[in-house]
Amino acid sequence: MNVAVVKYNAGNIYSVIHALQRMGVKPVLTDDPEDLQKADKVLFPGQGEASHAMRYLREHRLDEVICNLKQPILGICIGQQLMCRHSEEGDVDCLGIFETDVLRFQPQRHEDKVPHMGWNDLKVHTPKSSPDELFQGFHNGEFVYFVHSFYVPLCPWTIAETEYILPFSAALHRDNFYATQFHPEKSGSVGERILKNFLAL
Repeated sequence: MNVAVVKYNAGNIYSVIHALQRMGVKPVLTDDPEDLQKADKVLFPGQGEASHAMRYLREHRLDEVICNLKQPILGICIGQQLMCRHSEEGDVDCLGIFETDVLRFQPQRHEDKVPHMGWNDLKVHTPKSSPDELFQGFHNGEFVYFVHSFYVPLCPWTIAETEYILPFSAALHRDNFYATQFHPEKSGSVGERILKNFLAL
């Protein structure tokens, strides 16, 4: 299987690559449009600042490339946020794949810490008779790892949610585009199952 990881000015990309390698997958890290277009699966992970990331994507025309990919693509953490319409982080327009905006967490109580960092449980949405392909074999209450100060509100493309300060989108899906706010590569066996489900799409 030909798996590509989008190369741009974001951190934490190599932890995703190492997770894939532990699963026997040898991904290519690239910002070459041709490499991304011919890959069987594309991952768009990272941690960073939204406006800086979008500037890099536009300068390298990766914004157009990502939006026009036809194979399954998985955004992770800031990758999910950049797939949305607009981010309050840097007040920047993003890729617009998911027509919703990214908002900053606003603490409501003294114990509400931002960034949201640590393990939280997932509530998987189950349309019709079974959960989304990304969560096949899952049940509610499984824990995954988060690190973020901004969040995607619940929206028509939410396939899993988590509550921290308020309910928010832990995962999104629209057509061939999938995204998680949490880090599958840092979420132990639960995260590995999500990556395996994505690779099996």
